Amino acid sequence: MKYIVTINDKNYEVEVEKGQATILKTTQAEPVVTQAAAAPVSAQSAAPAAAAVSPAPAATVSSPGSVSGEAVKAPMPGTILSIKVSRGTSVKKGDTLIILEAMKMENEISAPRDGVVTEIYTATGASVSTGDVLLAIE
Repeated sequence: MKYIVTINDKNYEVEVEKGQATILKTTQAEPVVTQAAAAPVSAQSAAPAAAAVSPAPAATVSSPGSVSGEAVKAPMPGTILSIKVSRGTSVKKGDTLIILEAMKMENEISAPRDGVVTEIYTATGASVSTGDVLLAIE
């Protein structure tokens, strides 16, 4: 699974597979590979770093102060797998806006009505809670 995390004001795109986290994109010059705390550390993966470090938690989303238009909220807690629209996209009622993973299942968040996406308040890889505003449709 891919996540976007922010650590010390730097964004990292992280892929987690079989207990190992690999940073794919970073604002630093060199890529960094870390191991999950429960996974054994091999000589290959420990070479770039002095010690194994647990992967950072996924980014979280906070609700915006005011939303112009109709707010589309998360119906359940989960992780944003993909955002199918961008700002300014025209949507019809029932169009898939966001794929939200919850309890190992992919859930499609659909447009409640026809309109235009005015703002997106979340990002791929972000953790959301029930009721968090994901985007706005006007």
